[in-house]
Amino acid sequence: MSPDRMKAPLLDGLTRRLAETPTVFLAEPRIGRRGQLEVAALVTDLLLALGGDLLTPTQAAAYTPKDKGERNRARLVAICCWLLHAECFRQRSELAAPIATLLQSGLDELAALIDAGRFVSDPERREELVRRVLSQLDLRPAGESEHQAADRLSALDSVERERVLRDTRARLEAERVRKLKKQMQARQAREAAAKANREW
Repeated sequence: MSPDRMKAPLLDGLTRRLAETPTVFLAEPRIGRRGQLEVAALVTDLLLALGGDLLTPTQAAAYTPKDKGERNRARLVAICCWLLHAECFRQRSELAAPIATLLQSGLDELAALIDAGRFVSDPERREELVRRVLSQLDLRPAGESEHQAADRLSALDSVERERVLRDTRARLEAERVRKLKKQMQARQAREAAAKANREW
């Protein structure tokens, strides 16, 4: 990969852009007859600005939440449309396909864990989202080495943190079950020994 492909704008500019997300991008996504925001229209506008194609009806349906469970993902996609509409991305038509992939499936884990509004209001979550987006587009913040960018994303990564917590809880539960089994076996052995002593 060429060094030019790896360059991205300064992180501060992108996190500031998120902090300044216009309220129209934060409106409620349309679910049935409720809500105002047509997320598929935002995605289409972004992809066209990048030189991409119109969404097919099937593709557009992926950005139309069917229920409240999909609401947060739609909100996060809308916020990312604002972020990715920055001039530094629009100048790079080669990003159209990776951005389409990112919006289609690259935000699912984050949306399942964190309220989309926090990616606008919380400085750490803003940085996490920018870094995750850049990483998925095979970019890194200007002035950072690949190692620095990966290290900082790792430190902020909510998805990885949740995975570690889940693994830790599973290990602790497995240890608890193992100890209980051992205690039960010891108690059964004592009871068996006591019964054997009574029978003698």
